[in-house]
Formats: sequence, C-alpha cells, structure tokens
Amino acid sequence: MAEILEKILNNLLEPDTALIQQATAQLKDAFKDPSVVPALCNILASSPNPQIRQFAAVLVRRRVAKHWKKLSVDLKENLKPVVLQSLQQEHEHKVRHSVAQLAAIIVKHETPEKWPQLLQFITQWTKSSVPEERQVGMLLLSTVVDISTESFKRHFRELMRLFHQTLEDHDNPLVVFYTIQTLTAVVSYMGTDEVNLMRPMIPKLLIAIQTLIQHNQDQASEAMEVFDELMESEVSIIVPYLSQIVHFCLEIAANALLGDNIRVKALSCVSFLIKLKGKAIVKQKLLPSILNVLYPIMCAPPPEGQMDPEDLDLEDDIEDEVEAQTPKHFSAQVIDMLALHLPPEKLFSQLTPLMEPALRSDNPYERKAGLMSMAVLAEGCADHIRQKHLHPMLHCMCQALTDQSQVVRNAALFALGQFSEFLQPDISKYSDEIMPLLLNYLGTIDNSKGGHLTKAYYALENFVENLGKKIEPYLPTLMERMLTALCSSSSNREKELAVSAIGAIASAAKEALLPYFEAVIVQLKGYLVNTSEELRQVQIQSLETLGVLARTIGKETFLPLSEECCQLGLNLIDHVDDPDLRRCTYSLFAALSVVIGPSMAPHLEKMTTVMLLSIKSTEGVTAHYDNDSKTFLLLDDDLDEEETITEEEEDDDDADITGFSVENAYLDEKEDACDALGEIAVNTGAAFMPFMETCFEEIFRITDYPHVNVRKSAYEAVGQFCCALYKVAQENPTDQNLEGFQKLLSMVFPNYLKTIQDEKDRLVVMTILESMNNVLKNCKGDALKEPGRLDEICKAIRNVLQKKTTCQDPENEETESDEEQEVGGERFCGDYSEQFNFTNICHRPEQPRNL
Repeated sequence: MAEILEKILNNLLEPDTALIQQATAQLKDAFKDPSVVPALCNILASSPNPQIRQFAAVLVRRRVAKHWKKLSVDLKENLKPVVLQSLQQEHEHKVRHSVAQLAAIIVKHETPEKWPQLLQFITQWTKSSVPEERQVGMLLLSTVVDISTESFKRHFRELMRLFHQTLEDHDNPLVVFYTIQTLTAVVSYMGTDEVNLMRPMIPKLLIAIQTLIQHNQDQASEAMEVFDELMESEVSIIVPYLSQIVHFCLEIAANALLGDNIRVKALSCVSFLIKLKGKAIVKQKLLPSILNVLYPIMCAPPPEGQMDPEDLDLEDDIEDEVEAQTPKHFSAQVIDMLALHLPPEKLFSQLTPLMEPALRSDNPYERKAGLMSMAVLAEGCADHIRQKHLHPMLHCMCQALTDQSQVVRNAALFALGQFSEFLQPDISKYSDEIMPLLLNYLGTIDNSKGGHLTKAYYALENFVENLGKKIEPYLPTLMERMLTALCSSSSNREKELAVSAIGAIASAAKEALLPYFEAVIVQLKGYLVNTSEELRQVQIQSLETLGVLARTIGKETFLPLSEECCQLGLNLIDHVDDPDLRRCTYSLFAALSVVIGPSMAPHLEKMTTVMLLSIKSTEGVTAHYDNDSKTFLLLDDDLDEEETITEEEEDDDDADITGFSVENAYLDEKEDACDALGEIAVNTGAAFMPFMETCFEEIFRITDYPHVNVRKSAYEAVGQFCCALYKVAQENPTDQNLEGFQKLLSMVFPNYLKTIQDEKDRLVVMTILESMNNVLKNCKGDALKEPGRLDEICKAIRNVLQKKTTCQDPENEETESDEEQEVGGERFCGDYSEQFNFTNICHRPEQPRNL
C-alpha cells in the first residue's frame, strides 16, 4: 500500500488540477483502510522526496489527532519508535518540524511518563556534542512542551538547569532560539521554585537574543516575546534587571541598520515595561535614556525620495496612521505611554529640552516630531497641560498650520485634533482664534488630496464637537461648506468626511441646526437607499450621523422620521453584509429608542435577533496555522468531510493552530450591539421584556470576552438591563417582575464585585464602578435587599480606595516617594472611586429615599 500511497501523494504535488482532484479522491478511498497510518509511516521513513515525507508526517499527525481513541494499542506503540527514528535520520528542517509536531500530539494523549524513550531521546540529544543533534533535541523539546506544557510541570526544575546551558550555545543559534521558545511556553506555568531558578537566567537571555539578532532578526523578534510573557505572568522575575532590559531594548531600537520589525518589538517591550513599572522607570532614572533614544528616531527624515506613510496622500483614517508599525510611529506611542504612567512634571522636565529645539528647527521632520510629541501628551498629561501649557502649545500648533511644509501642517492638524479630543472644555475657550484658521485651511485644500483632507476634517470635527453655543457664529459657514461637499463633490471620501463632520456639528449646535435639518436629511436618505459598493463608507457614516441627529435635534423634530429610519436600518441589514454598517445601524436603533421609546415594540423582535447574532457570531475570527502544515489543511478537510468527529476529537484538531485574530470591525460590531441592547432595554421598558432573558444571557456570557472594549460594553449592558427591569417592576409590581429583578441582581452584583477585585484592566473596572453606581442610583434600596450585599459593595470600594485591587498593581516597588505613588493609582481612585456616589449605597431597604 505504501508504494501506491506515495504515488498518490506525489500526484497531489503536481501542478495539474485534474490530477490533483483524481489523487484527492484516491487518497480519500485509501484513508478508509485501517493500514493507511502504517503505510504513511513507511513513506515517512523511506521516501527520497522530502516534500512527500513531510506530507506523510502531517497526514499521520492529523489522523492521530482526530482519531487517537480509535487507534489500536499496537499501532500507538509502534508509532513511537517510528517517530524517534525519523527524527534521528531526517536532515530536512521542515520534515523534522512536522515529525516533532507528530511527537507532540502523541505526548498530548499519552503524557511524557508513558513514553520514557522520548524523554531519554530529549535528554541525550539536547546534551549531545554534535551541534545538529542539539538542534533536533531542542526542536523536539520546544514543540512537545508548547503543546503539552502542563504535562511537563514535574520536569520544570530539570528544564531550567538545561536552559542555563543551552542559552550559552551561541555558536548554535537554532538551539538558542528553541530554548527561548520553550521558556516562553513554560513561563505562565511556573511555581516559586522555577521562578527562583529563572531569575538569574535573564542576563543570559539578553546575550542570547543579541546573538540571535546577528543571525536571524525574525527569530530574534519572536524570541523577544519571552519578555511579553514574563511581563504578563511573572513580572517579578525581571524587576531586578529592569535597567538592563530597558537599555538592551533601547540599543536595538536605536540601531537604524536593523529591520523595522525587531526595532518595533524592542520599543514595544519598553512600552509594556513603562505601563507595568512606571514608578521604577522614574526611580531608576531611566527616563532620560528612553527619551534620548526616542527623539532622534522621531526626528529622522525618511529615506531620500520617500515620505513617511502618514504624509502620503492616502485616504486612510487617522486611527490607522497612529497604529502604523514603524519605529518612528511606535516611538510616539512610547511617549504616549510615558504620559499615561509617569508624573507629568517629571516627563515635561525631560521632554521639553528636546521638544522646544525641535519646534524651532529648520528641519521640517524635527518640527513634525515636536508637534507629534505634543499630540501624544494630550491624553495622559491633560490636567498638567490645562494648568500650565495649553496656550503656548496651541500657539505653536496654530503657527504650524501655516508652515511651508505639508509634513508639518499634517502634524499640526493631528496635534490639534488630539488636544480637541482630550482637553475639553478648556480648548473651546480659544474658538475665536482656532475656528477661523481651520475654516480657512479647509478652504485651501485641493479636494483631490484625500489624505490631507482627512487630517483637516479630523481636527475640525474634534474641535467643533464640544463647542456648544460657541459654534453658532460659525454655523452658516460650516454648513454651507458641508452641504456643498455633499451636493457637488465628486469625491466619495469628501462626502464621507462631510457627513461625519455634520454629526460633530450637530452634537454642538443641537436645535440650532434646525434651519439646515431638512437639507441634511434629504442628502442622508439618498445615501441610505443607494446600496452601491462605492458609496458604502458614505452610507455607513450617514447612519452614524442620523443617530446623532436623532439625539440632538429634538424629539418633536425627529419623531415624524423615526418609523422610516427604523425601516431603512432593518432593510440595510437585510441587504448588506458589512460589520461596520450593522454596527452603525445598531447605534441608530439605540438613538431612535430615545425618540420613540415603547413605540419601537413592533421592530424589537427583528432588532434583537440581528444584534444577538452579532454578539454570538465568530465571523471575522481567523485561525493562524503553522507554516509547515497549512498547505495540507484544505486537503485534510476534504478527507474528513464524510467522517463523524466527536467534540473531544475536534478539540484535538487545533494542534496546527498557532493563534487567532479578530478583525476590528467585528469586535466593534459586538461592542455596539451590547451598547444598543442595553440602551434600548431602558428606553422601551415593558415592550423589551419578552426579549430580556435571552439578551441578558447572551451578553452576560461575554463579560469575560478577551477584548477589553467588548467586556466593557457587556458589563455596562447588564447593568442597564437591571435598571430596565427595575423600572418595569415599579410600574407593574407583580411577583414575577420583582423576583426577576432580584434574580438579575443576584447574578450581576457578584460578577461585578469579583471582577473589580480580579480584573487586570483598569478601564474595565472603571466601567463596572460607573455601571454599579448607576444601578444603585436608579434602583436605590431595592438593589440592596440581598443580605450581605451592602457589606460586599463597601468592601470592594474600600479595596479600590486603598489600591488593593489587581488592576492597581499591588506589587509596587519597595520604597517610593509620595509623588511616585500618586501616579496611575491617583488617576484611578480620584477619577472614579471618589466620584462613586456613596449616598447610593447608604439607602438600606428599610429607609428608602428618593435621590
């Protein structure tokens, strides 16, 4: 059979579609024969073609992974020596890797103790005097430990002693690489003993990665992920070596001869360390070193004849530019992280001597760096800038808007947009100076220059959104400009930007926009009934702006359009498959619920159905497969399509998957679906009750979702469900409604309180505190009927105020000044805990009081 199988596999590798289809059918028939696995093992051991050998190894592994329990005991035992023999005689790396993965699958089912020959092989080959054998030994070890880490825990101490040796095998970079990969896998499983063994390994780790950089930068970049794992799981290991690690990363980042990926990875490590150990960064006087590396990177001009990506005339969103993965862009993000986690006075004292000369420089890229520095300071240092620097910084930006260099003007627009986003309402005081500049600038841009137009609209939109009545003198000019763009522009990008800007203008102007309302609605309706692909982004933005108008123009004005808007939104969801469009439609539905309230009842069944589908959907999730295996996955699916696979076996089929990613649009869709359902429940009251249980169950299920923004929205929504059910119970106090309300609280509050204590992300905890405050404010003493609940809430708030929660980093460094202790924790406690309305939790059920 082996000879026939080898011929079939060979035909599958030929560039002939008909031959491949024929061979696939033949292979499918061959897999019905129980002797197929031994035959493939024979091919693995004897075929002269490395592609065929790899093909055989992958097919055996996939077969073993899916059908382990169905294999005979003899076959399982006979497979083990074949694998080890193949590893000994194989010289092709890809084949070795596939065989090592086959070994890992066997270990996953058998455990290492049931395969002592494997452990003996690893011990002998990792300590061999032959360099190539050490490579094979470490490849095998890293592969089996990565897939079955838990089963190797009893061997961790032994492995740590081995790693101390293999990290010093500098003449054998692959041994070093596989060692670090294995280390990365075990970090999150280590106990105290292993932590103590690993701590002195850090200096060796730095030297090893430096060695890898000289041989293979991609492998070195991957190896640096060990620091990510250490920072996530065992940050105490690296605290004594913080200065060494920071300087190591800075040296890599500063080396312009290295590739962007490894430099960005190094900057990412520095950024993560700042987030986790900002106080230690200050205490160990690492800030000057960090800034002295970052600033030259930010000031560096692009290669001759090229431009930085954000200065090209592209139509990408501003957010896309901020996330660009180049050393220059990431350096700005590191300064952003410094602003968020260090005392502003200390940061400004070190950054200003670099920023001021740059702003005065004759070099446009140095002026740009100065403006970008100001831009990324806006969020983290907002209060400090308001008090001491707002006027001079705005003066710099306004001057830069007239700079002769487009590069500098772009940076000024971005900085102004950032200040407008994070420094409200103070920045609005300068509207008389800034608005004429922005309007004049907008009028001078060539509309065909999409990228520059985007930056101008970004600054304008952020600035006008919070102007309130101060926008009224500029309203005629603004609306004339926007309506002209909608009616006359041939650029869909300009139309999209104008529609978005109208939403921002409406947020500020509210009823003052009424004279322009009809003209705007005519344009928006035109986009919403046109389902052509080229207008998709304009259509999506129209839905968002329509929702803003529903909230701001006044209920009486918008009410006659509400039913039509509901139908438009539902019709779009039916006919257009686009996560961004669905997201904006859900936001529109939430806004319409403010206008029509319970009258939304006829549409709730369809609306809740589509939103729950978005919440439950796995669309947009991409599995990433091992490079050596993904070639064969499509064929393997064909082979198994007629077989029944148990759920347990299906889980084992994930051996090839190295990770998952989710497109941002689908995450945003889930987030907005949660937000919309929570708001609709509150606004529609009793009409929402038939859908309450299902909606609550699905959203409560994703409160532990991996993505922070989805978790935040889920926690907020379940709080709104509590408020909605309480309101219904007050209007109709039946036993069913009152019991349902208490049942909801009995699930929500324990979840809230546990997450406040255990959650690592501060933003999630902040959202829960706000949501819990809202529930208590609306539901008063009835939310505290459960015995012990008041004490539990008070304990949680006390822990926050005393900075004893996980997200407030209880592992603070030894001795810190009072000023250093205030950083991070002060923002968190001051902005959220002390704003928690304690009167809400003091109203016991026996002493109800209207708030």
